[in-house]
Amino acid sequence: MNLSVKSDYAARAVLGLAKQYPSGKAVRVEDLAKDQQIPQNYLVQILIELKSKQIVKSVRGKEGGYLLDKAPEDISLAEVLRCIHGNVFEPAALHNQACPQALKDAWSRLQQILDATAEDIRFHEILDEDNRSREMYYI
Repeated sequence: MNLSVKSDYAARAVLGLAKQYPSGKAVRVEDLAKDQQIPQNYLVQILIELKSKQIVKSVRGKEGGYLLDKAPEDISLAEVLRCIHGNVFEPAALHNQACPQALKDAWSRLQQILDATAEDIRFHEILDEDNRSREMYYI
């Protein structure tokens, strides 16, 4: 199972905005793209999709840019993946009449597990882990 680059970029964008959430200041697209190593034009498209699902919001003007529409603890990885793909994991076999029911049941179980796991992963946890890994240094 491969997730698209778009889902990775969307998660990176939300993580980058989560870093700035405590300040309450909007982040310029150029700065977010550079910080998260996302092509700027592609990032704009992703931010528009995230905005449509009220994950991020935009601010106009000189101090404009994007910021999270809610706290990082209120945003799950599942929510971001659903925004980009519609589902966290959608096996084609579930809609295939030729697929045996026992196999459909197995695919369905896997889908439920992945959905639940992605729902449990919150961006404040990802941010905390990212901060811990940046604070580590080796002698």
